[in-house]
Amino acid sequence: EVLAVLNKKGFLKEARKRFLWPLAYELDSSGYPLQRLRIFLREPVPENLIVDVKLRECEFAPKAAAAPGPAALPPLKALAFEWLTLQNPLDTFGEPFIPLPGQTRPGLRMRSRIMDLFVYLARLTRKDCLMAFPAYFHNAVLFSRYFHFWNPDKEAEVLAIRRAFSHMPFRQLAWAVHLNCLRRADGGVYEWAAEEQLYPLTRPPKEYFDSRRYREAVKTGLKKAFFTLDRAEFERRSAEIPAICGGG
Repeated sequence: EVLAVLNKKGFLKEARKRFLWPLAYELDSSGYPLQRLRIFLREPVPENLIVDVKLRECEFAPKAAAAPGPAALPPLKALAFEWLTLQNPLDTFGEPFIPLPGQTRPGLRMRSRIMDLFVYLARLTRKDCLMAFPAYFHNAVLFSRYFHFWNPDKEAEVLAIRRAFSHMPFRQLAWAVHLNCLRRADGGVYEWAAEEQLYPLTRPPKEYFDSRRYREAVKTGLKKAFFTLDRAEFERRSAEIPAICGGG
């Protein structure tokens, strides 16, 4: 069934095109409802890893305090990402390369295809939404084209950071956040804290995110959010940023 879905959504064709072939698979359902799928190039060893995804079928019960929209929205059936790694074990670099936090190899640059695949799976299993709990700030940003934070204040927080540092290269900003080099309006250290980020598939969550109350709450949060970069701290901690050099 997994192979049929991967083939239907063009993953296998894309793998051949990139010379990521033949593939080896490991599917672990021993922790059901948590399931883990890993895809490797040729043989299942860590250095050949292409995809590592942990998925859980669960219910998301909206917290009333975080929801300015419908007061009595029922629990949503969700397909939740517990972990997602997408990388190309064959990719190399011609010069020193700064990875994103948590990244050890270049990504596949297949975000839209991968999202299409998971949306297909979620619809097939009749889910209300996809749900992520982004461990890193940059994960939240990369998937913000598809996902929104259920908490409008969190949505505003991420938008405010992106706007305040639109002049800064994305990887540099990702590390500034990861190394706790941003400061809030009161001078306090900003630390990334993950919250539920949803991709709505059915009417109730779509109406929530499209509601005027949610959009107004985000606007209000944007007006309150203010962030600056502690340049001295960032320069001091820059030595902690790894560089992957040419040769892969």
